[in-house]
Amino acid sequence: MTSIGGAEMVDWNLAVATATRLARPGPEVSRDEARAVVAELRRHAKSAEEHVRAFTRMIPEGAEPADTPVLVVDRAGWVKANVAGFREILKPLLDKMQERRGSSPGGAVLGAVGGKVTGVELGMLLSFLSSRVLGQYETFAPATRELPAGADGGGRLLLVAPNIVHVERELDVDPHDFRLWVCLHEETHRTQFTAVPWLRDHLEGEIQSFLGETEVDPMTVLERLREAAQSLTGSRPEGEEGDSGRSLVELVQTPAQREILSRLTAVMSLLEGHADFVMDGVGPQVVPSVAEIREKFQQRRAKGASRLDQALRKLLGLDAKLRQYRDGERFVRAVVEQVGMDGFNRVWTSPNTLPTKAEIAKPADWVARVHRRTES
Repeated sequence: MTSIGGAEMVDWNLAVATATRLARPGPEVSRDEARAVVAELRRHAKSAEEHVRAFTRMIPEGAEPADTPVLVVDRAGWVKANVAGFREILKPLLDKMQERRGSSPGGAVLGAVGGKVTGVELGMLLSFLSSRVLGQYETFAPATRELPAGADGGGRLLLVAPNIVHVERELDVDPHDFRLWVCLHEETHRTQFTAVPWLRDHLEGEIQSFLGETEVDPMTVLERLREAAQSLTGSRPEGEEGDSGRSLVELVQTPAQREILSRLTAVMSLLEGHADFVMDGVGPQVVPSVAEIREKFQQRRAKGASRLDQALRKLLGLDAKLRQYRDGERFVRAVVEQVGMDGFNRVWTSPNTLPTKAEIAKPADWVARVHRRTES
């Protein structure tokens, strides 16, 4: 826990407790139904390995997917896992904020407010997100007593059972098909990282470079967290709109960070779009109602959300994530149509063959660059 003079920068335990207390209750299921859902998700996660490998032609090198655990969790379990990941990945940034805390006006205010307030506000944000995530491959997943992780720093795959049940009921789709469809997406992420050994270190390096370039005013971060928390509770003073058009990430960018963020955006678009492409590509063979599921799921994504939901999505950058799914899937589809699956898989050769943000929008440029260079 990052602290100075005994005062915590972030009270992580309080963040977990707050998020768990505020998280919405899941759908009503009997104990037997809950056991059946958990067992089925585990079976689908296992069968998805073979489907994804066969479709993508990506074979794990060294670590098998089975070496990274599959955890079926509730909303509280998802919160605990993500707090552990945040502590790990944000430690350099928090250390930097700690150094500045005693010397900058913003740091002094943050010190006065204390890590407990920050922990509460982080917990409020996590409670919002905990009811929305269906599954997640945690790339940076430190092992805890309750949450095992893969060997040698490997990740873990989380499936959030209550959220999956909630959405399948909301969409009124075949629950068995929907559960496998979700597992195909998340298994694709697990395959990406187990079949491409350098990808995790590359992504971690980019994130740490981004954080290392942060000339962060601690007060700015605190204000953004408070704005998000006020949005959740509806407690923003009347007439005070705030800067809901900018996300938390955008508020701490320097010119150097913008370059890193451009590369990160391209990689995340690739990973998310590839998972969507695989999910729908495998679907017709193993998920009979995949067309219905995809249509209803897309309608759900596009359906107008409440003003509160829209403000939070923008603040947290979730609207950008939806664009990553769409733009990345278009990129993957276009490249596969031009050069086939093996030609597309050259994207995993090295960091130099990853698409740029501009190439995500113009797949033909990536094909020309990578295939011309490798074939010359």
